[in-house]
Amino acid sequence: MSGVRTETDSFGPIEVPADRYWGAQTQRSLQNFRIGGERMPAPLVRALGIQKRAAAAANMKLGVLDPRLGAAIMAAADEVIDGRLADHFPLVVWQTGSGTQTNMNANEVIANRAIEQLGGTMGRRRRSTPTITSTWGSRPTTASPPPCTSQPPTRSSAA
Repeated sequence: MSGVRTETDSFGPIEVPADRYWGAQTQRSLQNFRIGGERMPAPLVRALGIQKRAAAAANMKLGVLDPRLGAAIMAAADEVIDGRLADHFPLVVWQTGSGTQTNMNANEVIANRAIEQLGGTMGRRRRSTPTITSTWGSRPTTASPPPCTSQPPTRSSAA
């Protein structure tokens, strides 16, 4: 693979195309679910962008998400909603059934785009972590919206 960056998750490091906003979880899904060619439908990806944007807005209103970071997450989610980041959602519909990989794909894309908007480098999780910041208010194992009662980590642990 040429032009790669190394992303890391609980399974360890993995190479990801340098020009893609997805991260380790999406890359692993691409490698583990090589069946069919039917990608996630655009309306589903758009809905995830709407959900992530709403979660950021709610958490900013609650005072648990830094406004600058929240604004970057919302701007990245807007790009997902508008379809401008469609090429960064490569997963096929044939997965394990819960939507975990697709949810993480959205988290990774939005987090990496937000990091970039804040002047950081994709894959560096100091500013916005896909499994924490982008998922506040959305369940990590499903793509269905939960009630707004989840408790996010404190601001200092998300920085």
